[in-house]
Amino acid sequence: MNILIGTILIWAAALWALSRIRRDHASELRTVFRIALDNFAFMLPRLVIGILSAGFIAQLLPEEFIRRFLGEGAGIGSLLLASLFGALTPAGPFVAFAISASALKVGATFGVIAAYITAWSIYSMLRIMSYEIPMLGARFARLRLLVSLPVPVVIGLLVQAII
Repeated sequence: MNILIGTILIWAAALWALSRIRRDHASELRTVFRIALDNFAFMLPRLVIGILSAGFIAQLLPEEFIRRFLGEGAGIGSLLLASLFGALTPAGPFVAFAISASALKVGATFGVIAAYITAWSIYSMLRIMSYEIPMLGARFARLRLLVSLPVPVVIGLLVQAII
């Protein structure tokens, strides 16, 4: 149901933006559609590969491992493990969120999933090595990582406390 609500909201925003452009900048409409088509063509292969990869990875998740080490009663170690897995996930959102949804279905807790997604967002090794260190330097990356080290576990604990 949440996906449906999100989809409706995105479509409503897109239609609102289109009506504003048609009203206020009609001469730019062709440019807007060209940019949209270019973005679509750029994203489509990534979307297909990401969804297929996520499906394969989801099928490979060991259910017993998830229940034992990332499920109810696994303790704070489950949050640390999820944080490690999140940091090491070398993929984009299609894969990371599909892995999260699959792990949730087979027994991972909401706190574990929150820690995983947070660590994936903050510590993505692929992003750190490809962008952060080359552009901002190793010293900055070390300081940012050190300061943000406890964040996924804290988020996981907060989610577990709320739910």
